[in-house]
Amino acid sequence: MEKRLTRTEMMFSLGFLLMLIVAVAAFFFGVKIGSDKIEAQYLPMKHLNAEGGPKVTAYQQQDLVSYYHTVFLPLREFQTEWFSAIEKLENGRSTDASASFKELAKQAKKQYQTITTATIPAVSPLLADSQVNVLKSLKLFEQAANRLAGASKDQSISAVLDILHTDAYYAQAVEYTLQSQQQYYGAMLKWGATVNVKVPSDYETPSVLELSNWNKLPFLVKNKVMADQLSSRNTLEAFYPHDLSVRVDEFIESGQPAKMRIKTVSAVVDLLLGTKAVRKGDFTATKLTRYDKELLPQLPFFYMDAS
Repeated sequence: MEKRLTRTEMMFSLGFLLMLIVAVAAFFFGVKIGSDKIEAQYLPMKHLNAEGGPKVTAYQQQDLVSYYHTVFLPLREFQTEWFSAIEKLENGRSTDASASFKELAKQAKKQYQTITTATIPAVSPLLADSQVNVLKSLKLFEQAANRLAGASKDQSISAVLDILHTDAYYAQAVEYTLQSQQQYYGAMLKWGATVNVKVPSDYETPSVLELSNWNKLPFLVKNKVMADQLSSRNTLEAFYPHDLSVRVDEFIESGQPAKMRIKTVSAVVDLLLGTKAVRKGDFTATKLTRYDKELLPQLPFFYMDAS
């Protein structure tokens, strides 16, 4: 005969399930609260010089350049360290996962402190919002790395890397990083519109973008579309959106989409990412022969193989 649970056993089981649900909810709530605190801390920074003083033109090239050196570049330096450390763990060239993640947490904290000193003009809100998202991402990268450093003591390297890809802090950090990238490339559009009336000041990527329509877009818009595409996939890559733009252009010109019956930009991006066909530096390798006449701000990653 089946043994029925006693009232005490049933109450214990229900209590345990309730505790588990509360613990999981508290974890994700903690991630949200932590990122909100960072945003609240830097809201005053976003509104500096918003009122009073001489009128300042929004999205000047000097603002894009300043942002590159004070916010974007420190973030990329951290990302380079992150990609390198993960690659070494995956290839067996590093066997101390705990030490690797502790160092990554240290680097994330260092770059966070560097970026907090950057002053972004309030008249360029996309850049200000991008800075806040970078700070959010670095704080979460630090927390994720610390968590993984602790987990590494009792787990194999492969198990720790599996934990990484399902870690809520890491996933949220990547999301904020990609959002900041979207905003930076969106700010370039704002700048471009002040220089050339053919460049729209804003562009919302449609859910379905036909290849024929892609070919009509200015290069600055293509780059914003690629930033959108990467963000929608929540995948952190070592290359830049403009590297992906180049590979999409080359793939279309090769005639392969017609042979493979591919009609949308999203399908091309899926194929390129799935085959790992994009590398950092793809744009600079072809700039002089293909994009020399394109309107671009004077940013280092458009003119050299910047890291």
